[in-house]
Amino acid sequence: MSSATVSAASAQPPGSAAIRANQHIYYDYYDPDFVRALDENILQLLDRVWFRSELVGFEEHYPERNNPHRPLIFCSNHSGMAFPWDAIVALSHLYRRLARKSDLPRPLSAPLLSQSALMNPFLLRNFWKRAGCVDATTLNFETMMYYNDHNLMLYPEGVPGIGKGFNRKYQLQRLASSIVRLSIQHNTDLVLFSTVNGEYLNPGAYSWDWLNNLSKKIGIPFLPVTLLLVGIILQPWMFYMAFPAKLTFVLGSRMRPADWVDKPFEELTREDFVELTERVQKQMQQELDTAVARYGQQPYRWGELWQRIKQNWRYFPFFLPPFWPMLFHEFERQYSQKGRKHFRLRLTGFGTTLRLLWRNPFVINFFIPILGWIPIAIRGYYKNRIGQKLPGQR
Repeated sequence: MSSATVSAASAQPPGSAAIRANQHIYYDYYDPDFVRALDENILQLLDRVWFRSELVGFEEHYPERNNPHRPLIFCSNHSGMAFPWDAIVALSHLYRRLARKSDLPRPLSAPLLSQSALMNPFLLRNFWKRAGCVDATTLNFETMMYYNDHNLMLYPEGVPGIGKGFNRKYQLQRLASSIVRLSIQHNTDLVLFSTVNGEYLNPGAYSWDWLNNLSKKIGIPFLPVTLLLVGIILQPWMFYMAFPAKLTFVLGSRMRPADWVDKPFEELTREDFVELTERVQKQMQQELDTAVARYGQQPYRWGELWQRIKQNWRYFPFFLPPFWPMLFHEFERQYSQKGRKHFRLRLTGFGTTLRLLWRNPFVINFFIPILGWIPIAIRGYYKNRIGQKLPGQR
């Protein structure tokens, strides 16, 4: 058992056999070396050139735990109709900036993201869980409240937040009341932050609930209706792509719902939790609107993008979305297949693109119109768990 496992298990939950039996989620799949190598070899380049993310307020006033025995609960809005690059970039940027890795939040993610390889970036199996994600179920959330090695991060809008459509950009969907319930129960604070410009990772995409309900049956949380949909059919790599929005993460309020109640936790009703959650949502929406007004008026900043491209020209074309499949597959080949933990991808020099294609021939399928989807779907749905209910999932 690793030291992380020992320290995580030291905060044993009182009286709940289900939670104690579920504590294996602390270390199932999670691989800190994978996180480090992924950031060093891929995410730093994509962030430096393509996303150009910015943290506002985090470095000056990074929150400390009010309860040293429980994780803080970080909450943010989710980007509409795009692959969750906003969460990937936010966490990788925090990973590079935080001196204490215990301050880094581990995310609870939508179970659909891990139920098939298709919803992992470029079919990298168990990508989300190796990177530290835990399926967002009620039982898992309750279990993670006894995990003391990291803080937690949630997108409390859930799938409706990411699938809400461009016509509802920056409009928070109903938040899960579990964030307030567990915050009060464990006397730990909520930390709000706003994700700005994430709505422009896939702009102009719209959704309908009935269509999203159909897409969920094949393991896709939502189906964006956009001109890009034609491109996705013709060029499968576009399923995972993102436009070069400048992602900005603005630290907001710290909230302590336990101070808002005047009766014991056991006497609080569901209606109480819903009412308190609406108070959190109102504050979160106000802060998001303010952050958008200040940082979201030029979502792409084309001039800055061009400057970053010129500064990193030696890595051309690998910071462009069509070449991301090569990056991820070469990374996986070296990390998982060859067992290397400390390495650097060689992305410069004559013939690099052909070399990566030669080493990773499956990548060619991402560029084959229509028919390329056949091998991608076969690999993407192999051993899928779509439709299987997880313990504690509603």
